[in-house]
Formats: sequence, C-alpha cells, structure tokens
Amino acid sequence: MAVFTQPKIDEYYEALLNRDSRYVGVFYVGVTTTSVFCIATCRARKPKKKNVEFYRTYSDALKNGFRPCKICCPTENSNKTPEQVVKAIQLVKNNPKIKISDAELRNNDISPDLTRRWFKKNYGITFHAFQRMYRINNAYKELKDGKKTTETAFEIGYASLSGFGYTYKKLIGKSPSNSKSKKIILINRLTTPLGPMFVCATDLGICLLEFTDRKMLETEFKDLQKRLNAEILIGENSHIKQLKKELQEYFDGQRKQFEVELDTPGTDFQQEAWNALQEIPFGTTSTYEQQAQKLNQPKAIRAVGRANGMNKISIVVPCHRIIGKNGNLMGYGGGIERKKWLIEFEMKTSIASKER
Repeated sequence: MAVFTQPKIDEYYEALLNRDSRYVGVFYVGVTTTSVFCIATCRARKPKKKNVEFYRTYSDALKNGFRPCKICCPTENSNKTPEQVVKAIQLVKNNPKIKISDAELRNNDISPDLTRRWFKKNYGITFHAFQRMYRINNAYKELKDGKKTTETAFEIGYASLSGFGYTYKKLIGKSPSNSKSKKIILINRLTTPLGPMFVCATDLGICLLEFTDRKMLETEFKDLQKRLNAEILIGENSHIKQLKKELQEYFDGQRKQFEVELDTPGTDFQQEAWNALQEIPFGTTSTYEQQAQKLNQPKAIRAVGRANGMNKISIVVPCHRIIGKNGNLMGYGGGIERKKWLIEFEMKTSIASKER
C-alpha cells in the first residue's frame, strides 16, 4: 500500500535524507525518475521529494513498476538476518545439546529481546522454541542411528525421560520409541533479491521453496506433511545448503540450470508436468497449451494449469516461465510482479551471456 498522508511522507523523506537505519524495512521509496526503489539507508544520491513515492512493503513497490536498487539491494537487506541473530543461531549450532540462556546471549553481546522479536516475526516462534526444535531434531537423528533414548535425553539437557518424551512427541508426533519410521522435513529461511523465502527439505531433496508472503503457504506446509507423513522442524541439511549456493549463483547470473536433488510428492501427471517445466530453457517462456502438447495430451490444458499451480518449488521448477497464449502474464503464487521480474531477469542474463 502506498503512503499518502503528508506527515508520514515528510517523516519518511527526512529519514531517507538522514539514512536512518531505524526505518529499514519500515518503508520502501520508489524514485519515479529512475523506476528503482530503495531502503532508508541507500547510499545513492537523494532524489527530490516530488519524485518519490513511499510504500509499506517491497511487494507494493514491485507491483507499482519499480525495480530493486542495485546499490542498497532493498529486498535482501531489509530482510537480512541481523548480525546478533546470526551469532545467536551459530551458538545453537555450535552447542546443539545445550540450552542457550538469555544470560549466555548477553555474555556474547547479543540482545535477547532483539533475537526474540526477530524469531517471532520471521518464524512465528520464540528463540527458545527454535532451540527446542533444533535439539529435538538432533535427538531424532541420533535415535535413528541407534542411540538409546535415556542417553540422548540426558545429553541434550532433559532432567527426566518423561519431559523429553513429552516434548519429543509434541514436535515429532510420536514417542521416541515409535518415531524411527517418521520422516522429518527441515525448514530454513533465506533472502533473495525478490524477498525472503522458506526452503524445506527431506533426506531425499528439496520439497518446498516459496516466498514467505505467499498466501497459501500454511496450506502447503500441511499438505506436504500429510503427503510425506512427516513433521516440519527448523534445521538445515546438505540439500538446503546446496540450494542456497545454487540460488545465489542463479541471481548472480552464473547459473541457468539447477542440480540440487528434489523430493516432490504428487501424482504421475503432476510429476510429468513439473518435469516439463524444468525443460523450458532459461530465458524463454512457454504456454499451458505448449506444455500439454509436450506431454502428448493436447486437450489437458486445464489439467496442466492445475498441476503447475500445485508446484511447491518456485524458481527451481520454473512455473514463472509459463505465460498466456496471448503473451500476457498469468497467475503466479509469488505474485505477478515477481513473475515479471524473473522473466525479464532471465532474458537479460541470456542476452548478456551471448554477447560475452
């Protein structure tokens, strides 16, 4: 939503002139003379007040035709994990069996309040809940490898087996002794030039990659858990690490095809449709009709559209490359403005690589 009230416009413009870091993520400023949008701390030369428009979200700025500034990278830096939170997460990773207290955070120059607010805003849970999930995830792996429940419980800080069993069952869905056949889906967060995304993975590969503001995200999580008979826990595995690396290379214009393994539960037809999407060359587009013909089912145009709509892995399985028969952009779970950006980005990257 654009900001129209004059007092707010005056306040935000003053913050822009002063590069006030307190306003990073509070507003996004679109510059009408250059068609780019920035965050409050952008180092670029400041535009005149008559040439700016203020927006509450980066999605609104994209939707109104502005593109991200290459100097301040607004969609990445406004959602970038604060350094203190990065340190807090690293403490947990370095000490997976120890509960990190507020006092321990302060001893490491980390604000417990800042950390708590960030986790609540970006994951919907507290930092201590994140720690519990991380420790239970670690315990789950050890139990699957044959370690005894008693030993695992006491090593990760539980004073009683009953307390460990209660927390474990609440998160995993089954007791420690009955959970060895239960799958785990790990979820992690990353930033991109188009905003933050959630990535999920099983032991077999990536099963979800979606923008955090996607409207149907909660439904997708539930569907994924049901299809894979799994619970979602915060964590990271080799597939997630590889996806982050490849996605960075993609946005840097250095990668046109993804190699990370995927785990995509669905019907045979859906699998065929998703495979066909991955065959659309980087920098080009296709239509539902062309996809149906590729599947040797020319009349299954609507079915192809429904299958594409069920795709849970954005960018890697490139449903953004599907456009209407008349050349118009069709619906996209991440938003039409992101779809437009991705198509234009890929086309420009392709042209640039041919000119080298």
